[in-house]
Amino acid sequence: MVDLRKKPYCLSDEQVSFVVKQVSEMSVEDKIGQLFFVIGQDEDLVNLEDFTKKYRPGGIMYRPDAAEKIKREIAAMQKFSKIPMFVAANLEAGGNGIVNEGTRLGMPMEMAATDDPEAAYQLGAVAGYEAHQVGCNMSFAPIVDIDNNFRNPIMNVRTFGSDKNRVIKMSDAQVKGLGENQIIPVIKHFPGDGVDERDQHLVSSVNSLSADEWMNSYGQIYHHLIEGGIPSVMIAHIMQPAWERKLQPGIEDKDLRPASSSKLLIDGLLRNVLHFNGLAITDATPMIGYNAALPRKELLPATINAGIDMILFNKNIDEDYEFVREAVANGTISMARIDEAVTRILGTKLAQKVMSLDGQLASPAPEILDLKRAEHEKIADEIAAKAVTLVKDRDHLLPLTPEKYPRIRLYVLGDNDDGGFKEGGRVTDEFKKRLEAAGFEVTLYDRQHLNFHETFEEGVEDVKKKFDLAFYVANVETASNQTTTRLDWIHLMAADAPWFMKSIPTVFVSTANPYHLFDIPNVSTFINGYTGNRATIDAIMRKLTGQEAFVGKSPVDPFCGRFDTRL
Repeated sequence: MVDLRKKPYCLSDEQVSFVVKQVSEMSVEDKIGQLFFVIGQDEDLVNLEDFTKKYRPGGIMYRPDAAEKIKREIAAMQKFSKIPMFVAANLEAGGNGIVNEGTRLGMPMEMAATDDPEAAYQLGAVAGYEAHQVGCNMSFAPIVDIDNNFRNPIMNVRTFGSDKNRVIKMSDAQVKGLGENQIIPVIKHFPGDGVDERDQHLVSSVNSLSADEWMNSYGQIYHHLIEGGIPSVMIAHIMQPAWERKLQPGIEDKDLRPASSSKLLIDGLLRNVLHFNGLAITDATPMIGYNAALPRKELLPATINAGIDMILFNKNIDEDYEFVREAVANGTISMARIDEAVTRILGTKLAQKVMSLDGQLASPAPEILDLKRAEHEKIADEIAAKAVTLVKDRDHLLPLTPEKYPRIRLYVLGDNDDGGFKEGGRVTDEFKKRLEAAGFEVTLYDRQHLNFHETFEEGVEDVKKKFDLAFYVANVETASNQTTTRLDWIHLMAADAPWFMKSIPTVFVSTANPYHLFDIPNVSTFINGYTGNRATIDAIMRKLTGQEAFVGKSPVDPFCGRFDTRL
C-alpha cells in the first residue's frame, strides 16, 4: 500500500489514520467516483447538485468562463460533494486558463526567453492567485516537456524550450509560485512530449529516445521534480518504447502501449525507477491517442491497473463508470488496486490542504473576488519587455519610422479560432491600431477578396507604388487536434506570400510559433514574441520603432538547424 508518511505526502500519524479510516468506510461506488476527473459542468445546462451526487467525482476540470459564474459553479459542486474535489484548470499561460477576465501573462516559452526564473515564478503566482479567487485548487502545469522537434504541432511555445536545465529552473520557479497561492502543481506530459512531430490528441505519439537518452533528458527533469516533492504527474498518451523494452526484454511491438495504459511505464519507470509515490492522473481520455490503444471497455481498467489513479474526462460518462464497475465486479480491477488509488487521492487532498481532518473543504475561494488585473498586467509588461527576441535583421531595416517607411501593408496569418482551445485571440486590430498610432499609413491585406491582377500579373514596380514596407504577423498558435503549425499561404499562387521581399523591405513578426523561418528563410528581419497578448504586442512595437532594445534570448534554435534560415 501507499506510504503516506513519505514524499510527497509527509503526513502525520493522525493524518494517515484519518485517510485509512476514510477509505475503509467508503462504499465501492464512492471509491469509483473518486477515480474520475470529470469535465467542468455548466449550471445553465446541468443540475449541479444532481450531477455531483450521482457521479461523486474526485476532481473536475474547468475551461475558462466568466469569473463570477465559475466561482459559483465550483462552490456549488464542492457544497454537494461528500469529499472535497480537486478543481483543475490549464494554468499554462496565466489566470486566463480558468476565467475569461484572467491575465494572459504569457506562454511558458516567453518566460524562458527572459532567461530569468522570476518570470516563471510570476507565471505560477499570477495564475495561482487568480485561480484561487474562484475556488480552483489545481493546475495542469507546469509543462516540463522539452521542445526537441520544431515540427511538433502541440508543444512549441507551451514549453520552456529545448534545454533541460532551463526547463528544470523554470519549472521549479513556476511550482513555487503556484504553491504559494494554494494551487497544486501537476507536471506534464509524462513520459515526455516534443520528440514526435504528431499530436497525442490524434495518435498515440512516440517518444523515440533510447533509454539512456531519455534518462539524461526527460528523466533528469522528472527525477529532479520528484525528489523535490512534486505531488502529481499527468500521464500522456505517448509511447516510450525503449523503456518498455528495457523493462520487459522481448516485448513485441504490438504490445507496446502509450504511458496512459502501460504498467511498464507507470509501475515500472515512474514508480519503481523514478520512485514517484504521488498522484498519477491521465491526460484527457477522449483523445484518439488514448482510445487507439485498446477497446475503451478494456482500456479504462488497464489504465487503473497500470498504476494510474485518476481518469481525466469521459466520452459517455455513464458508460465509462459502468466499464469500471464491471471490471471491479469481475475482478479485472482488484479492490486492493482501487484502495491504493483512492488512498493516493485522499492523501493528496489532505497533504495539499484541499481537505481538512474533519473531511471538509479546507481552502474555499475568498468571499470577495479580486483578480488584481492592473497589478498583473504590469507584471506582464515587465516580462514581455525582457522576452521579445530579435532573431535577425540582415538588411538593418530597424528601427521602423514613418520617415523611412511611411506606407505599410499589414499581412496577418493564422488569426483565427477554429475551436482547438487556443490561448489567445486575434491580433490584427491591435497591430494595425499601434502602427497607425506610430504615424504609419497602414493598409491591411484582404485575404478574403483576392484581386486577379495582384495575384497573377503584378510586378515589383506595381507593388512599390502601393507600400514601402511589408509587415507580416503570424499568430499561428499551437492547439489541440491539428497536425501542423507551419505557415499556410493562400493556396492560389501563395497570393499572400512575400514574393517581393528581395525588392521591398519585409519584416516578419511571430506572436506564437518561433520556428517560422523554416518556411520563410529569406526574410530580412524576424522577431519572436511567443505570445499574442497585449503586453507582448506593446513590447514588440516599442522595440521595432527603436524605443527600447531587444534583450530576449531564444530558448530554442529559431533557425531550425538549417543554413538557409540564417542567410
